[in-house]
Amino acid sequence: MTDDVTLSPTEAMDLARTALMRVGMAEAAAAALARATLDAEMAGKRPVGFLHLTDYLRSLVDGRITARAEPLITSPVPAIMKCNAMGGVAQHGFSLAHEELAAKARTFGIAVFSLHNSYTTGELGWYAARLAEEGLVALAATNGPALMAGAGGRQPVYCTNPLAFAAPLEDGRLLLVDQASSMAAFVDIREAAARGETIPDGWALDQDGEPTIDPFAAMQGALLAYGSTRGANIALMVEVLAAGLTGANWSLDAPDFQAGEATPGIGLFVLALSPQLFADDFPARLARQVERLSGEFGVHIPGLRRTERQRQAESAGIVLPRQLFDSISSFRRN
Repeated sequence: MTDDVTLSPTEAMDLARTALMRVGMAEAAAAALARATLDAEMAGKRPVGFLHLTDYLRSLVDGRITARAEPLITSPVPAIMKCNAMGGVAQHGFSLAHEELAAKARTFGIAVFSLHNSYTTGELGWYAARLAEEGLVALAATNGPALMAGAGGRQPVYCTNPLAFAAPLEDGRLLLVDQASSMAAFVDIREAAARGETIPDGWALDQDGEPTIDPFAAMQGALLAYGSTRGANIALMVEVLAAGLTGANWSLDAPDFQAGEATPGIGLFVLALSPQLFADDFPARLARQVERLSGEFGVHIPGLRRTERQRQAESAGIVLPRQLFDSISSFRRN
């Protein structure tokens, strides 16, 4: 549309970083969050790109994010890194630990990063992808405020509790799986509400625990797990990894990420593996298998186009709706 705003990646990064700093975020944290936002946008993950940035900006203003938080990182044993985000953002804590985490994984074959006391993590695949870009295999899990019903239940007890998995191919591409445990991401429900559209049957329950196609009723009720009990069981496993092992808030105890003054206090669990210590020539073997699956059997391999999309965005620019651009810019002027 002619009313859209096209920015270069550098301009888009500056838009995000400046807006975050204008509402009080420390420069290093703003840079980390701006990078994660830009990476998600360039990879085609728009709901967790600049659209989600407005949630961070409002939460900084309202006090749900501690603007000047400085993460505390400790290492109780060599292969484990623990981070207290101190009410800040997970992207900052992970960025501070990223280089050392990768080095530990290469040294020991395995390393774990756990984080708690954070605002929502944004694009979960971003954490796994950054490690895969350095030749590591990574698994990430995170939770958040309760939005989804558990197996047999009708009230929200888990967040959408996503899992992300990434592995490197020899040509620089990545296998990247990033999916919620719910039938749909909460941002998809919210977007449908904003557009005045209904949602598919089977996505959610209303406040009374009855099926609904009304996104507003869904946001007052509970999302449903994909695959029914199987998806809910995965959400429970994610809850144990992301909240139980990290010491973060259980989803039931996490404050709303859109309202109030308290941080959701959620958790992030990241496992990094050095494939070279497990199997010879892993990136080449995986690349051949991916080609076999996609070429001979028509299997969709998630994540392969991430690098291509990012390169396209480098040349074509970042296109933001005028309303979204103006909303973010208004924070820059405050």
